[in-house]
Amino acid sequence: MREMELYNLWCQNVNEDPDLISELESIKEDKEAISDRFYRDLEFGTGGLRGVIGAGTNRMNIYTVRRATQGFADYLNQEYKNPSVAISYDSRIKSDVFSKAAAEVLAANGIKVHIYTELMPTPCLSWAVRALKCQGGIMVTASHNPAKYNGYKVYGEDGCQITLRGAEIILEKINSLDIFSGVKTSSFDEELAKGNISYIGNDVIEDFYKNVLAEGINTDLCPTSGLKVVYTPLNGTGNKPVREILKRIGITDVTVVKEQEMPDGNFTTCPYPNPEIREALEVGLRYCNEIQPDLLLATDPDCDRVGIAVPDGNGGFALFSGNEVGAMLLEYICDQRVKKGTMPKDPVAVKTIVTTDIVNLIGKEYGVKIIDVLTGFKFIGEQIGILESKGQEDRYIFGFEESYGYLSGSYVRDKDAVNASMLICEMAAYYRTQGITLMQARENMYKKYGVFYQTLYSFTFEGESGMKRMEEIMTQLRSEHPAAIGGLKVERFEDYKASTSKDITTGKVTELTLPKSNVLAFYLENGCKAIVRPSGTEPKIKTYITAKAPTHEEAEVIEQKIYNDFTQSMK
Repeated sequence: MREMELYNLWCQNVNEDPDLISELESIKEDKEAISDRFYRDLEFGTGGLRGVIGAGTNRMNIYTVRRATQGFADYLNQEYKNPSVAISYDSRIKSDVFSKAAAEVLAANGIKVHIYTELMPTPCLSWAVRALKCQGGIMVTASHNPAKYNGYKVYGEDGCQITLRGAEIILEKINSLDIFSGVKTSSFDEELAKGNISYIGNDVIEDFYKNVLAEGINTDLCPTSGLKVVYTPLNGTGNKPVREILKRIGITDVTVVKEQEMPDGNFTTCPYPNPEIREALEVGLRYCNEIQPDLLLATDPDCDRVGIAVPDGNGGFALFSGNEVGAMLLEYICDQRVKKGTMPKDPVAVKTIVTTDIVNLIGKEYGVKIIDVLTGFKFIGEQIGILESKGQEDRYIFGFEESYGYLSGSYVRDKDAVNASMLICEMAAYYRTQGITLMQARENMYKKYGVFYQTLYSFTFEGESGMKRMEEIMTQLRSEHPAAIGGLKVERFEDYKASTSKDITTGKVTELTLPKSNVLAFYLENGCKAIVRPSGTEPKIKTYITAKAPTHEEAEVIEQKIYNDFTQSMK
């Protein structure tokens, strides 16, 4: 049994982390537990690692982090002369430990390391890579996953998550390494004393703030708008930077959710710290019931996503989806920049293929070119880089994905909840001065463009058997795709893995130009749509549904019919 051999090898070699030692001892009679920890290596996907914290090759621990970092170091030393790397980390359990472990491996491989003195958001990592002219970056985070998870995201010299080519090379190098004997390491303190590791200074952070503030459009209205905000950083990295930015634009009536203010990797009051779901916002919503603010703002642990709730006009608070907030921000940015004469020539906005199609109508209204990219904000960052290479980065005005990630400037190449928090509050303040609530602003948008009702469902498949079932489902949908979903005829079927788009009516097949990806898209009658893809970081198949109709009520009925059909497919 390969798993038992690996288990015994780990028992012999693990001697640094007491938590790992005790865990290995506790499972010595549990074959199922041993198998789950050792049946595979934790996958290094396109963005890096993500998994449950613990002992084993299929877990996040200092050994899997070191091995991945050694592969990254070998890649950097192959591609660059005298490379350097920036490192940041969030509030998760062992994030600081893993970041230091990565720094020790890089320094041992002759790579200069710049690391923040305390936990900092993901966009601050992207900024540090660019500001310090590094050749790579590492962000230790599992984003919005539950407390038992942690992760490790790798960045390229442009401040984007690593390219597909780079990820493939790094993976190849990782696979050639023995997890214990194949990794170089060193002492953090000794490398710090030598200057091979250095702390990132406040000047870098201040420059980040200045670049965020430069994206404001109507920040001058904020101090006198009377906007009242409840904010929760969900025990993550957003607490200091978001509050600092809001203070600087004059949003001072901010009540912070005390239970979720300080960093806490256990997330005791929000077990699933994802601003996309209501459960994560329950404590904040209780504050709202008492304070009655104009807006509840919530950033996830690594502060690259932000969710909101607003008064619904009936005494409660309504959560807005990422699609709705992104579309509203784009509409606001376009409208205000046109009115102020600051809209660039040939403006560009970027969205992912699973993000709302209402953006296409907004782009048409304001003469903005909309670019569709694969899921993952690095593909949005890549488009900014393409514009920058032509000296046209100012054409980029906004980019977003439905999973609550937004960015309005080219200064970083990842989603930025500090920037988005500022823009959302500024937008709310502006509408407030016009006598318009955010709820009314959303309804005005739907009256103008029609109702686009989008939902996301995640179907979970745990363990080795779950991974196999995910593959079976995707294969079946690919080869035996339905003629109708939810009673709506499939008019076009797109397979991003095969790079084909098939018109079902005519049978004509055209080539998709985006990179290959395990994504299937079903375009239905009346502008409705369903997109299916396995998660790149979790054991889940994600299904994105779009229902288009004249009213919310009609759209919800259509959406439910589409969902019911997919529920059957996922069994």
